[in-house]
Amino acid sequence: MGLGRWSPGICAVALVLLAAAGVAAGDPDPGELERANVFPIVEPDYGHTKLRLSEQGLEAIRRIETPIAVVGVIGPYRSGKSFLLNQLLSLSCDKGFGVGHMRDTKTKGIWIWGTPVEMDVDGSKVSVLYLDTEGFESVGKSNVYDDRIFALATVLSSVLIYNLPETVREADISRLSFAVEIAEEFYGRVKGQDVAFEPAKLLWLIQRDFLQGKSVQQMVNEALQRVPNDNGDRYIDEVNQIRDSLAIMGDNSTAFSLPQPHLQRTKLCEMEDKELEPLYVQRREQLKQLVASIIKPKIVQGRTLNGKDFVSFLQQILEALNKGEIPSTGSLVEIFNKAILERCLKVYREKMDGLGLPVPVDKLQQVHEMANGEARILFDKQHFGKHHAAQSILKLEDEIKKVYRNFLLANEYQSSKLCEARFSECEDKMDHLQVLKLPSMAKFNAGFVHCNRSFVSDCVGPAKESYERRMSKMLAKSRALFIKEYNNKLFNWLVTFSLVMVVVGRFVIKFFLLEIVAWVMFIFLETYTRMFWSAESLYYNPAWHIIVSSWETIVYSPILDLDRWAIPIVILLSFAVLYWRCFGGRRKRGSRSLLPLYKNSYKNSTRPRSD
Repeated sequence: MGLGRWSPGICAVALVLLAAAGVAAGDPDPGELERANVFPIVEPDYGHTKLRLSEQGLEAIRRIETPIAVVGVIGPYRSGKSFLLNQLLSLSCDKGFGVGHMRDTKTKGIWIWGTPVEMDVDGSKVSVLYLDTEGFESVGKSNVYDDRIFALATVLSSVLIYNLPETVREADISRLSFAVEIAEEFYGRVKGQDVAFEPAKLLWLIQRDFLQGKSVQQMVNEALQRVPNDNGDRYIDEVNQIRDSLAIMGDNSTAFSLPQPHLQRTKLCEMEDKELEPLYVQRREQLKQLVASIIKPKIVQGRTLNGKDFVSFLQQILEALNKGEIPSTGSLVEIFNKAILERCLKVYREKMDGLGLPVPVDKLQQVHEMANGEARILFDKQHFGKHHAAQSILKLEDEIKKVYRNFLLANEYQSSKLCEARFSECEDKMDHLQVLKLPSMAKFNAGFVHCNRSFVSDCVGPAKESYERRMSKMLAKSRALFIKEYNNKLFNWLVTFSLVMVVVGRFVIKFFLLEIVAWVMFIFLETYTRMFWSAESLYYNPAWHIIVSSWETIVYSPILDLDRWAIPIVILLSFAVLYWRCFGGRRKRGSRSLLPLYKNSYKNSTRPRSD
């Protein structure tokens, strides 16, 4: 009952609270939406000494598909960098970069305006990004951290605005040491259209300029003049070297000044243009035009960068800057030269790959020197850095040496493989010649010469010398073994041949003279040599040499290899003799043979049969 009495009031209060929550959680304020376009891309680590990437801002950059140009602002903390960027972007403080009025720095790391400004540069559409950096010399961080912020902004920017309050001090010039090193390393490689890397245009911006009598350009030029150093102060010498370098690269820098926009600096964000000093508004518009006139797309390795390329480039540079305890120009040069080293190694490899391994060592050395020379010429044309390029050259030489050693090993392996194959072929051929059915010294010598010649021409490379020694030993051994077996085999073949001729002359063709000659040959070989000569002494007899010459003439010639055709020839001769015996041996009646053939003329005999 009590609850029912209070239920209308409770419902009313609940509706009011829900409405308030709806207002609070409803559509965000337009200013908050604009502020959502400001993203960090680089943040300090816990110790505020090194930098790390912020994916929130990188994702916004990756979506950019057109070439990117970057306007970066650097300078001491509390010097008005964020306010300057908002002025260049025509944004109020509550919609653009955060502006602080406290003693500590407002911006931490590097932030970007997430909506790129589209501009037409030399007829091409370019997306311009604006970078706000953490100020120098703020409390709670090291000088090395400032150097990393400065170096990163220097390398990433197309236009680098050096925002200085009131004037140029000695410490401001000293701050440019890293920028000068980078410019010295890469300066001079931007002539012509084939631009490999263009250092940022340096814009000296003097804020709250109230000095009279000299232009800001004259003030900067005077600040860059050498300071006498009669006492040999090391710090003055270092700053003077920076002054000299900046003077040499004067065409890569310019100067501009802005008067104070209003006396009440803490309320600048609340003022509109009509409340600001008219001269400031006029100079601000001129500054916008100046920045727009010197903006160029960021070019690295000869090509412009889109969003994905820019993020990849940022990752490489940040890795190089965080590599050592102190950021060095050498580490950046190494990053820039990495792709060039890869191209040089590719040229070297392509030249070396043109060799069909194996090749002689002197030829491999010659091609290596030629390819190495071409790679060095390419590196000299495209490499970055003057003072720190020596490290990249050493690295290139080391990589080429590694590749060359691999080619030496591959050449030795291929040479051994090829020579082993040719050696095995010759060895097999010599083994085959040892077991000829009809031994022939001429055929063995022909195979020996061909094998040796093919080995000498085909076996190349570092393994050739050792295999030549093996080849000589193998051929000498095969020749000695063949000669030893040759005479024995030939003697046995002649004995067999004489017996075959006895059978053929007696029973096949019945040629009496052939049978007599065969018997004489058989008796001579088997009886006379055993009685008067040894088998070895026979081989040195002139008569044996005549027999060997006749045998070689019959068995092997360039036209006919009887060892290969012996069986087919024997078969054909057998068929011919059989045919002659069966069909061609009938003689006409009354004919007389001119040869002493065996006769079977029993029917014409007048002698009475004994049976």
